[in-house]
Amino acid sequence: MNSETIKIIGIPGSLRKNSYNKYLIMNMFEMLPENAESEILDLNGVPIYNQDEEPNAPYSVNLIRKKVRDADLIFISTPEYNHAISGVLKNAIDWLSRPPSQSPFAWKTVAVLSASTGSIGGARAQEDLRRILEPLGAIVVPRPEVILTNADKKFDNNGHLVDQEARKLMAELLQNSIRLSLAIKNSMHEQFALRLLT
Repeated sequence: MNSETIKIIGIPGSLRKNSYNKYLIMNMFEMLPENAESEILDLNGVPIYNQDEEPNAPYSVNLIRKKVRDADLIFISTPEYNHAISGVLKNAIDWLSRPPSQSPFAWKTVAVLSASTGSIGGARAQEDLRRILEPLGAIVVPRPEVILTNADKKFDNNGHLVDQEARKLMAELLQNSIRLSLAIKNSMHEQFALRLLT
């Protein structure tokens, strides 16, 4: 795999301390290559979106916006609430998407995961999240789909994922995501260099 440093962030769409979606990202990050820098973001401090506050967005929003903008690759793991993503995740995305011309998701590689205690594993929430991200300019990794069903039975007491089939899919998603993000990053660098030369 490419030895170039790659900056990766993870965004769990749940505020729970022992969130299965946070565990999913943590287990994904255990598989990262040595050239990766990673961080899991916390959405706890993000206030309810208010368009009147856009010109003076709070520090918590600006911090997350900067981290998304600086990242090469973003993993978002979402629970499923009422057939959709969580309110806290949608709220954070709404903040980051404003104003539209400054969306930090533009040309960013985003990999989507989901975990749920139900038998569908958050598949509908994942579809909802993909639909939301694409108009923001994000390049969503198409496959494989990592949909963790019955999540309450898939982790040990230390948050380690014991489902080997899920781990296999996660490793494949990670590899595909890194390849895509580096291809986009290098392409953007090449375009910038060409503009300087013309």
